[in-house]
Amino acid sequence: MKATWNGRVIAQSDDTVVVEGNHYFPLDAVDKDVLRPSATHTTCPWKGEASYYTLDVDGHTNPDAAWYYPEPKDAARRIQGRVAFWKGVKVE
Repeated sequence: MKATWNGRVIAQSDDTVVVEGNHYFPLDAVDKDVLRPSATHTTCPWKGEASYYTLDVDGHTNPDAAWYYPEPKDAARRIQGRVAFWKGVKVE
């Protein structure tokens, strides 16, 4: 699987975990140079609290376009250490 945004590959891996239709990439498969920490947090009843990254590619930003669960609940343990994308990020 490959995630691209603004003409750049931001993640690529043969080892994604699909949950609710979203591909979660291993953190080491994500280009960390494009990730900026965000203060945004949301809560999923069965996965736990999500944290977000804003993408920064060639001076263009996509706020909160990546998310992860730093400490997922037991039911979502398999996505720990993984990042998913949305908001215009193409995953194919």
